[in-house]
Amino acid sequence: MKLSLELYVAANWAAVVIYILATIANVTGVLFKKEPWERAGYLIAGAGLVLHSAVITVWWVEVGHGPYMAPNEVLSSDSWMVMACFLVFLKIYPRIRPVSILAFPATFLMLGLSLFYNPGIRTLPATFRSIWLVIHIGLYKISLATLIIAFAFSLFYLLKARRDSGWLRQLPPLETLDVYGYRFAGFGFIFWTIGMLAGSIWAHQSWGRFWGWDPTETWSLITCLMFGAYLHLRRFFRLKGSAAAWFFIACFIISLVSLFGMATLSSSIHSEYFR
Repeated sequence: MKLSLELYVAANWAAVVIYILATIANVTGVLFKKEPWERAGYLIAGAGLVLHSAVITVWWVEVGHGPYMAPNEVLSSDSWMVMACFLVFLKIYPRIRPVSILAFPATFLMLGLSLFYNPGIRTLPATFRSIWLVIHIGLYKISLATLIIAFAFSLFYLLKARRDSGWLRQLPPLETLDVYGYRFAGFGFIFWTIGMLAGSIWAHQSWGRFWGWDPTETWSLITCLMFGAYLHLRRFFRLKGSAAAWFFIACFIISLVSLFGMATLSSSIHSEYFR
């Protein structure tokens, strides 16, 4: 099946519109305790994910490589992963429902932003033809999705601890918010660390070295160490509550710098896919 650039862009904009409608319905349901609206939001989001998945799959076949060679592909696949992971985790942990307030907007914003980049077809370099690269990129995308969920719980904790009124009363107790933020931070750390190790194996296959200390690699290591420190302090020094939430938010900001800031601002091997 051939997919023209015009059809590709139009289909992605259609997915953006569907995600926006899902966000409106879902946030209305969550904030105003309207369960039919909330359920409708999940159904609409599922429909958007199906369309989004179809577009990514057809484009993958068309260009001959996964969604990681151009800025629009990177942001689109990040968007897809956030929504897919949220819906999967929702089945396992129903109490993460309020996280949709942040997860849904993050999805349509990243997908919408991706459409402002040129969706041209790029040739896949020989060094990119490795299963380790796919594992490396895939795990980082999963890590981003889980970290967004943990960020939402940390932010909810700070808001609820400051003023437990209005829609904040609908959130789980502070203890639950704290624990869920801890759990999903742990998930994010695991995926991030394994993804970084997979990237080292790919680098050795491609360039004969496991580590090159380019800006993206360095900031990725800093992020890993920061999350490791966060989890260590929580596990062995009983860090919790507002202090833990603020610490995690700082770690989350650093992770965004690693994933997007360095790829955009620095000059390195990793920055090539964002040009």
